[in-house]
Amino acid sequence: MIRIILPFHLRNLAHVGSEVTLEVTDLKPGPATQRSVLDALEARYPMLRGAIREHDTQQRRPFLRFFACEEDLSHEPPDAPLPDAVASGKEPFIIIGAIAGG
Repeated sequence: MIRIILPFHLRNLAHVGSEVTLEVTDLKPGPATQRSVLDALEARYPMLRGAIREHDTQQRRPFLRFFACEEDLSHEPPDAPLPDAVASGKEPFIIIGAIAGG
């Protein structure tokens, strides 16, 4: 099971609580990656398509960051395997809305 923690605006958009779980069977075969987790999340909650990643390029939206195991994964390649603790469900994959302003 993969645990995903969503920021407030994405929770409201998807009508879910702060944590969403995906079964490993929801993911594409192979190791859990940012791409496979986000693909499965968007498949289950289609209203999130385009809210986390750009429609055309599939790049992370500028004001969102990805964290896991106290590490910023935002600039990691989307097909890099996620930490084992995330893949096993011990630690969540966290999507955080960055704060900007003056």
